[in-house]
Amino acid sequence: MRNETLRQVRRWHLYVGMFFAPMLLLFAVSGAFQTFRLNEPKGWGGRPPQVLVWIGAIHRDQTPPDPVEVEQQAAKYAASLRAGGGPKASHTAVLIMKLFVVLVSLGMAVSIVLGMIIAFASRVTRRPAAMAFAAGAALPFVLILAQT
Repeated sequence: MRNETLRQVRRWHLYVGMFFAPMLLLFAVSGAFQTFRLNEPKGWGGRPPQVLVWIGAIHRDQTPPDPVEVEQQAAKYAASLRAGGGPKASHTAVLIMKLFVVLVSLGMAVSIVLGMIIAFASRVTRRPAAMAFAAGAALPFVLILAQT
């Protein structure tokens, strides 16, 4: 590949990577939480923090959570606990796979952050990287607000 072509490919890789970095980070982190269902009452062991409920809903449904559905899930879980139906033990192989998925999520998040550091380290790419990152962070918020 010629030097100029390779330079163009690297530049486009920077723009695309920085544009998608905010959502990729969200998906990596929320995927790790969702692996153990920490965004749900049965995974949290009660009512999960609202931020985990929101992040999980955006990841899973691409919409904000429905407050009625969240309350119904919490009530259903509380009723199952009263009836003696607490959390079930996981098989070792399932647990190992879940831990591996969390490690993959963390590895993905670290890789994204390292790429962002590299993009912001160069004076030449700092401004376009910041603009692509800002656009990639703003667009999902605009789309979510448009749904409410």
